[in-house]
Amino acid sequence: MPVSPIAPVQGVLPSNFVSGAGAATGTDGSGFASTLTGAVDNLQQLQSTSKELAVSAVTGDLSDIHNATLAASRAQITLELVATVRNKGVDAFNEIMRMQA
Repeated sequence: MPVSPIAPVQGVLPSNFVSGAGAATGTDGSGFASTLTGAVDNLQQLQSTSKELAVSAVTGDLSDIHNATLAASRAQITLELVATVRNKGVDAFNEIMRMQA
């Protein structure tokens, strides 16, 4: 079973930050929400693939342990990335709420 490569996060371009695009008009956050949803969906797919390969390795049906190791590493790193982004989002929200109080 071939392992799919980690898909890059789409929708976040450095040019948006440099040019200040959207700063004057404001946004509803749907772009960030859809990007985060895509990252979580990708994480779930990677974890599912990792779990399938791990079961294959344990049952002896796996011909290449390298794929199982890569899938497990990808799933772990992606989980850490999503958790870090979530934590930074919560920290930012808490900071905004603290500033308003």
